[in-house]
Amino acid sequence: MQVTLLKSKIHRAAVTGASLDYEGSMTISSDLAERVGLRHYEKILVSNMRNGERFETYVIYGEPGAGQIQLNGATAHLGEVGDRLTIMNFGSYTPDETVSHRPRVIVLNEHNEVVRSDAAEAASTLSAAH
Repeated sequence: MQVTLLKSKIHRAAVTGASLDYEGSMTISSDLAERVGLRHYEKILVSNMRNGERFETYVIYGEPGAGQIQLNGATAHLGEVGDRLTIMNFGSYTPDETVSHRPRVIVLNEHNEVVRSDAAEAASTLSAAH
């Protein structure tokens, strides 16, 4: 049996741009994505705190340190610059792995700077392969 748990979360990310002409995805500055263990092209679930929209897409890395959170393709219709998002992804774990699992979570300010990092970020002992 496998159990699906939260693996990563970027909370209160501020949308910095939208590009309808791109084929899809969400651009996230690579340093933010890597900090919570999101891989390039990994599937994410996104919720917009302003309008309640929820959508799935995938991650592409943006410039490190730029604080970039950009909606691309059709997702550009689901938010506006300045909207605050919760970006999540999930992993499948065995019951034994769930005992010690802790998701990697960061909370951002309006400039997409990390203001809090969940202590579980360092405590997670599960491999990034999940």
